[in-house]
Amino acid sequence: MVKKGISYRCAECGYEAAKWVGRCPECQAWGTVEERGDARPAIARVAAGAPSAPARPIAQVDLEAARARPTGVSELDRVLGGGLVPGAVVLLAGEPGVGKSTLLLEVAYQWAAGERGAALYVTGEESAGQVRLRAERTGNLHEQMFLAAESDLSAILGHVDAVRPGVLIVDSVQTMASPQAEGAPGGVTQVRAVTAGLVALAKERNLPIVLVGHVTKDGSVAGPRVLEHLVDVVLHFEGDRHSTLRLIRGVKNRFGAADEIGCFELRDDGIVGVPDPSGLFLNRHAEAVPGTAVTVTVEGKRPLLCEVQALVSKSSLPQPRRAVSGLDAARVGMVLAVLEKRAGVRFGEQDVYAATVGGMKVTEPAVDLAVILAISSSLSDVALSPRLVAVGEVGLAGEIRRVTGVGRRLAEAARLGFTHAIVPPDPGKLPDGIRVLEVGNVADALHAAHRA
Repeated sequence: MVKKGISYRCAECGYEAAKWVGRCPECQAWGTVEERGDARPAIARVAAGAPSAPARPIAQVDLEAARARPTGVSELDRVLGGGLVPGAVVLLAGEPGVGKSTLLLEVAYQWAAGERGAALYVTGEESAGQVRLRAERTGNLHEQMFLAAESDLSAILGHVDAVRPGVLIVDSVQTMASPQAEGAPGGVTQVRAVTAGLVALAKERNLPIVLVGHVTKDGSVAGPRVLEHLVDVVLHFEGDRHSTLRLIRGVKNRFGAADEIGCFELRDDGIVGVPDPSGLFLNRHAEAVPGTAVTVTVEGKRPLLCEVQALVSKSSLPQPRRAVSGLDAARVGMVLAVLEKRAGVRFGEQDVYAATVGGMKVTEPAVDLAVILAISSSLSDVALSPRLVAVGEVGLAGEIRRVTGVGRRLAEAARLGFTHAIVPPDPGKLPDGIRVLEVGNVADALHAAHRA
């Protein structure tokens, strides 16, 4: 029997149920439904009230007040769509140690140095002295940068009243607590209440707010799913611990494109934007090396050259090894099957390793053709031309399928000195300065690669 006056809530997504269940019906998480206490009272009918401001035609709404203001960090502005919009709430999520706090210290410094108003940095994870030490190491000190170590929402509102900043940075939302909500900081109720309070503050005062968010072990934003719905922009800060490259990827953006990326390089003295990152993903060899092929991938609106490397060697194991880094393992396995079935290339007793250079992660199908060329080059121990790029998706029938933006991809390759390209049939308008070889299937692609 259901206990009278008792309800249950999921700690992951906030779903409420009248009885306990082992698996949340909303987010499918196991063991997250907990007893909450008294059930929520029934919603009464709401009477009409006086509006805060009269409705007006959309053409009469002031547009200048909502223009984006540059942060001074060009790569971040690219992802945001020009800068921070007054009243916008931005959620920046990333793994521990990836450089979120370092980047936001740079944003606060550039904002203050650009005379856009004071920048208020609120930290709930470190002391004020620890943040000062990092700011001094990276050279991000300015008299208009204000720092507060707080974990209470009401105290943050008090600091905003005292400083009147032009931008507010909260690091992080999972460490803040609201006195009007129950539960420990980082819980579903607290995260939702703190975010809702900061969103209301941003809209009321036209104050741009940047929130730092934690991520779970599977890479998603920690906390209730409603957190991503409440904010205006969701950015993911990605990077390999063993590489200096960092990427900001837009996931949601109410003010611009949601698929744009920004590139940064993390150094000992801070973080620096990389406006032309294609060279980071290429490994220049003194001479041609078997098992390498270059492709052009598109991240957002930005074409990036990427080098794919493969190594095929005789296996000593009963079941040959297949190892992938930076690529989609399922697609690499599919490509191997297509090579065996459609091109007669055998890998039954061979270990196959495939990876990208520079820590880049590529998941789009346009990299399939470069993977095939790199694997076949390593197997035959014959190097491809160092001035050759390959772009195309491989189908299960062995055909080379078209991909979007071939002209834009080849224009970037030509700019960096590549002279030959292997592409699918009917690629559309192509740039000058690069010789294009159109192929219709895998066998033709292998033949064209050794002729280029």
